[in-house]
Amino acid sequence: MFFPAADAAIRLKLIELYRKAGAALAENYLHLLTLKFVESRGQLGRSFMSTSFVLNGKSITLDADPNMPLLWAVREIAGLPGTKFGCGMALCGACTVQLDGQPIRSCVMPVSAVAGRNVTTIEGLQTQAAHEVQPAWIALQVPQCGYCQSGQVMSATALLEKNTTPTDADIDSAMSGNICRCATYSRIRAAIHSAAQSLKA
Repeated sequence: MFFPAADAAIRLKLIELYRKAGAALAENYLHLLTLKFVESRGQLGRSFMSTSFVLNGKSITLDADPNMPLLWAVREIAGLPGTKFGCGMALCGACTVQLDGQPIRSCVMPVSAVAGRNVTTIEGLQTQAAHEVQPAWIALQVPQCGYCQSGQVMSATALLEKNTTPTDADIDSAMSGNICRCATYSRIRAAIHSAAQSLKA
């Protein structure tokens, strides 16, 4: 990975992150800092490799470190900020996107792993399930702070794409990887049930 090893302040920040949150979070932070450093010097695309995939229905080629988390590739290179950084360790679900229709945590998925595949972010949701989930979210006032909601919607939509009559247990299982610090879990479950009813109407 190309990175200015002589930058003492950055090294100290990484050491602090390793101690506080573990290697995965520090690695995520390192990828973002690397990207910002390279962009600032007009070197983007010179030392990285190209990865081609379908993003929100359109073929795209991104020049990035092949180990860069998909999260940063879609946010910082593709310019789609709807996918959020939460923990950097696939524990909170804020970074959830869909890969070939399945919800995945983009903070730990290398961009090289999605080559030739279909990635959908919150900006690209166009399915009937998505069209029912989003108004249900609004009607039942699911969001509080809203930070986790793109990930919640991505997981909820993926569930309804394969199961239009989910039970509470089905919903709890499908949404178990998405944490809401505002604890609106009962509203999330109710909104998914509401969207499922609309899909059957």
